Amino acid sequence: MQNFSKNLGFALSMMLIGCLVTGVVMSLPRGSHGDAYADQLGAAKLATPDLAVAQDMSTAFRNVAEVIRPSVVSINTTVKARTVRGQGRRGSLPPGFPRWLEDELFQQQQYQDQPEQAGMGSGVIVRQDGYILTNNHVVSGADELTVELSDGRKVAGEIIGTDPETDLAVVKIEVTGLQPASLGSSDDIRVGDWVLAIGSPFGLEQTVTAGIISGKNRVQGIVNAGKGNRGFEDFLQTDAAINPGNSGGPLVNLRGELVGINTAILSRSGGSAGIGFAIPVSLAKPVLNSIIESGTVRRAFLGAALGEIDAAIVQKYGLSTSSGALIMNVLEGQPAAVGGVQPGDVVKKVDDRLITSVPQLQLYIASRSPGATVQMQIVRGDKTLTLPVKLEERTEAAMAMFQGPLQGANLEPATAETARQFGYEDLDSGLIVTQVQQGSMADEIGLRPGDV
Repeated sequence: MQNFSKNLGFALSMMLIGCLVTGVVMSLPRGSHGDAYADQLGAAKLATPDLAVAQDMSTAFRNVAEVIRPSVVSINTTVKARTVRGQGRRGSLPPGFPRWLEDELFQQQQYQDQPEQAGMGSGVIVRQDGYILTNNHVVSGADELTVELSDGRKVAGEIIGTDPETDLAVVKIEVTGLQPASLGSSDDIRVGDWVLAIGSPFGLEQTVTAGIISGKNRVQGIVNAGKGNRGFEDFLQTDAAINPGNSGGPLVNLRGELVGINTAILSRSGGSAGIGFAIPVSLAKPVLNSIIESGTVRRAFLGAALGEIDAAIVQKYGLSTSSGALIMNVLEGQPAAVGGVQPGDVVKKVDDRLITSVPQLQLYIASRSPGATVQMQIVRGDKTLTLPVKLEERTEAAMAMFQGPLQGANLEPATAETARQFGYEDLDSGLIVTQVQQGSMADEIGLRPGDV
């Protein structure tokens, strides 16, 4: 009986609540009952086109990832433990100390023990016969390379050639059935275009990130060609996340075509801050082809010292134009002089390519083959001239002509033989000091045989 009373009380309570709710609903103005649902339905209809666009973009990203990932590899490097030539320099002691003490200290600093080192980066297969394009800084100095393919296979890699001046390198693996990436056009890609970056950030293989092209033709002073020389730069800038381990991996457009090689980031933390840089494929392609053909990169040489143009330069030289690259000097008997180029000329175009800065001109000339003839449009006074200039090969000896003779020091281009004579390993570029005359300017500034 007690349970029946409780059940009856509960039922009556629920009926009362139902009546109250019904009364409230019936008291609402006519048509208000379905407003909330109608609003939701309308919002859903409005969102449908936007959702379709997002789904299309998602599908595009997914398709690109499926196309390019089989072409992306991880590269693991090992540098064996060794004793290396150190960075000891004369002149580190205060004035007044005897010369013999400085020489002894210098000798002690010349050799240092280096432990075994391991590194990781990325790369992209560019030919079906096993050629891989990556960054020079990924493989530089490595004694062993292990390349991990997208299917998990690990194979030995061989360095075919490197180019510190562009931070590019070519690696070869002996594997069949590879899927190479298609090369696109970095010249045609525009700021705002979507791109994907693929690689192994922090060792996470086959990571895909998306972003846009944020800028083009960036010159950041990132590439160090060695011996204090800057390399050739013409970076694509992107906000697609690039982190340590992405170096050497591909930057691709929405057609899945290779447009850049991810190389560096601008960051205070060491991780992605939305500013990444990739070497454009237009710069990488001639380097790739040259290394595959000859194992080295052959570049053309103009034989002219160049200068940027600003308001002060325009006034100083009385120039009639404020853009281009200024010819500061020409080397006698070298291509520019032979072709009729003169100091004070301003280069406006080369082969119909607009020149607005010195790096642009340097990069274009360096990308030409030795022996090629370029058409240089120059402004001389109030005249515009077009001069054919036949380029020669850019060599260490040719570049040394810009530096002039160093009094009291004999310089020789570094070769395998001269490098061994002075205790260097893997030194194949630069000028080695082979002899210093006592009491000369070279001697006074501290140059010694073996310095590079």
